[in-house]
Amino acid sequence: MIRAFLVWLQTRLGKGAGPDDASWSEALLGSLNFWSILEGSHLLMLMLFVGCILAVDLRLMGILYRRTPVSVVSRRLLPLTVAGLVLMLVTGSALFFAKPLVYYHNIWFRAKLLLLAAAMLNVAIFHVRIQRNQPSWDADATPPLAARSSAFISLTIWVLMIFMGRFIAYNWYDCGKPQPALINALQECAASEHGAVPLAVSLRSPTP
Repeated sequence: MIRAFLVWLQTRLGKGAGPDDASWSEALLGSLNFWSILEGSHLLMLMLFVGCILAVDLRLMGILYRRTPVSVVSRRLLPLTVAGLVLMLVTGSALFFAKPLVYYHNIWFRAKLLLLAAAMLNVAIFHVRIQRNQPSWDADATPPLAARSSAFISLTIWVLMIFMGRFIAYNWYDCGKPQPALINALQECAASEHGAVPLAVSLRSPTP
């Protein structure tokens, strides 16, 4: 069901009556400059957002701004954090719209989504359970272990997400190439237009 929707999104939405008319997704991907602007903007907003998260997390870990209350650091960076997050999501959604099927069958993109879910869960746990006692340790140079652990998990997840996003550009595990069965399964290569090619096929000796 998800793949059928993405096929429609990539090939049918906005497509004109002519056989050579492009869909909106295809037009965006084929644009000369707009695609590059989108990609560059997404990277800049990622830098802004992760930079703000880095500063807050390092304060929570007791490494940076030790004399400044955690609430002050968070409050001053909040507008930039929200702006970076919103623009990052908007530009990221536009990039996904240009190649939905490519991303859908990409193991790095799927890993990135899982990490994003983990980051959101970590934020929810921090706000619901850890932050409720913040007034008691807000000005401490070294916050309690729970806060430091949450910050460390946050930093780890975002670093991994950056790596996953960077790996998307490489075709190491593209569907249609010989690769382990697990990779084919995780990417649902069998449902893709390129199919799933078992690694054993490339290792098999040619028949004389």
